[in-house]
Amino acid sequence: MPSIIGAVNINSNEGTVNFGDTLNISPKSATKSYSGSGGSNTGNIVNTVNGASATNTLDTSAVDQPIAGNI
Repeated sequence: MPSIIGAVNINSNEGTVNFGDTLNISPKSATKSYSGSGGSNTGNIVNTVNGASATNTLDTSAVDQPIAGNI
């Protein structure tokens, strides 16, 4: 089904950008990263005000997002 897309701003891309109709979009890889409070903000203008923070990197789960069945 056709759609109207407004303004688009892509600062960087390391994969595929899809516009319009898609049947199935599924992740082909999965990674895990840790960052402090406000560390992963993205955008053209970012203003964060944070106090002292600590990042808990203890993760006992073996699989967070299984991607074995994705084509």
